[in-house]
Amino acid sequence: MTCAVARPLGGATIVLLAAALGAPPAAKAQGTASGADAATIAELRQQLNEMRRRDEEMRRRMEQLEALVARQARAAAPPARAARAPATPPAATQADVQAAQAAARDARAAADQAQTIQQNLARAALPPAGGTAPSERDVPGLLPPEPMGDQTSTGDALRSDLPGIAFRVPGTETQVRLYGFAKLSAWTDANGRNQTDAPLPGGIPLTGSAASQQGGDFGMTARFSRFGVDTRSLTGWGTLETRLEGDFGGGAPTSSNAVFRLRQAWGELGDERFRVLVGQANSLWNEGLYETLIDATNLNQSFIRQAQLRLTARLADGLTGQVSLEAPDTQYTSAAGVFTPGSTLDGGASPAFNNAPDVLARLNYRKDGLEFGLRGMLRQLQIRPAGTAAAQPFSGTTSATGVGAAAHVRFPMRWISESFGPDELLAQAYVGEGMGRYFAGSTNGQDALSNIGMPGLTGRVSLDPVPAWGVTAGYRRFWTPQIRSNVTYSFSRQDFASYALAFAPGSAAATSLNRDIQQLFANIIWSPFGQVRNGVFGSGWLDIGFEYLYTRRDLYGGAAAAGAGQAGHGIANRFLFATVARF
Repeated sequence: MTCAVARPLGGATIVLLAAALGAPPAAKAQGTASGADAATIAELRQQLNEMRRRDEEMRRRMEQLEALVARQARAAAPPARAARAPATPPAATQADVQAAQAAARDARAAADQAQTIQQNLARAALPPAGGTAPSERDVPGLLPPEPMGDQTSTGDALRSDLPGIAFRVPGTETQVRLYGFAKLSAWTDANGRNQTDAPLPGGIPLTGSAASQQGGDFGMTARFSRFGVDTRSLTGWGTLETRLEGDFGGGAPTSSNAVFRLRQAWGELGDERFRVLVGQANSLWNEGLYETLIDATNLNQSFIRQAQLRLTARLADGLTGQVSLEAPDTQYTSAAGVFTPGSTLDGGASPAFNNAPDVLARLNYRKDGLEFGLRGMLRQLQIRPAGTAAAQPFSGTTSATGVGAAAHVRFPMRWISESFGPDELLAQAYVGEGMGRYFAGSTNGQDALSNIGMPGLTGRVSLDPVPAWGVTAGYRRFWTPQIRSNVTYSFSRQDFASYALAFAPGSAAATSLNRDIQQLFANIIWSPFGQVRNGVFGSGWLDIGFEYLYTRRDLYGGAAAAGAGQAGHGIANRFLFATVARF
């Protein structure tokens, strides 16, 4: 015989609280705030804390009673060979059971009353119109901060934000939060010299190059330390959130004079059902997926931040849909090099042109640790030679369309067996053309190729979007709640128009075209304050980790494209240490 776990509340306490909240003082009814209101709220909080303490005490008593009933039932049972009918427990035991059942019913009723009291207490904490807000941190009804990354992945280029240092602005429905982290990274390369803390996989030194002959060196930096200010205000249309965030990664990686860089500057208004965002924010195409320590856009990752207008809606339980119009940036590669609308050609304007915003859409489904994601994009790429150094003998505008689709899955291994704990299996795939700037690690940002500037060419210039595809697979292993490892392998392939084989061997254009790229990560991270609750990991405020990174790139055209003395590929082995302290 078992009994329900009781959650009793003292009858006098319940009556007192119900009376206090059910019959508010006249001053409240008239829309004014007074010291008596604050005292009432403080008293209610004190009594709720006492109710919670009694709840825990009664739970322990009920568990003891369950054990006692079970022992008495076993003692009263006759030997199995003599049993012909169910044994009847002693009267005293039945009385105990009946008392326990009655206590359980009372406890459930009391728990319902406690929930009502808690809701009334939250409402009582809000000041009436024209009143003075209590000096509290929380504003009831506010949505939580928009996550710029999360504790299960690297959704925002390596690190997620914590709740931060927050306070409520007196007399308002606004909460202000200061957050960020200090980060130190140190690394050494075992192959070619690569003096950057954020190396692109598609730009590692080629075997046989001057950098390869020098060998790897050592570096340290703290320039990717980050800080931000977030505000959230309760309005008639939902929560209004604004965010300003930056780091010091805007300067040269070899300089100790770090330059401030704006990362986020946006406002978002709405509720859990529908929200609108305007400003500079993470692109809908972004997907970190796997956890690394290095401050780089790694292979098959996307960490674009740009101006946009974004709509977010909850379509069903666990399913979110998003659509955005985002700032364009046409990038093409020709015999003369890589060009964007902000580049110059022979001292004049660039032929690369932006004509329309990029259109992106995303679907995310999350349930109990499982995550599926689908992304799509549509872009217009354009070259306008008129008015540039490429105007003769070329004329006319050339346009092309960029399209792309990607999918990822994050699978919690505890769905197979609880023995896996919070371990995760990760996978991602993408395919498309003309989407290079969203995969800078794979394509060096190249959207398309053009024959503009090639000898003997007349007539309209070409603009050929680069077809690309890639896959990633990884595993996240938790050795303990505080120690975890990540192992990830990624592969990508790009196809180029055949005229690219005529680019000058060893030129910036020829050596930027990577046919295949591979990357392997392995790390171990210690988060001394990490916790796992209900299968969800939170790293706490400190991470200390070591990481190994292997990268290989193979040129389109092989050794012939690399130039004299260089192989048609590059290999890099990097070892990295990093520590992150969040606030």
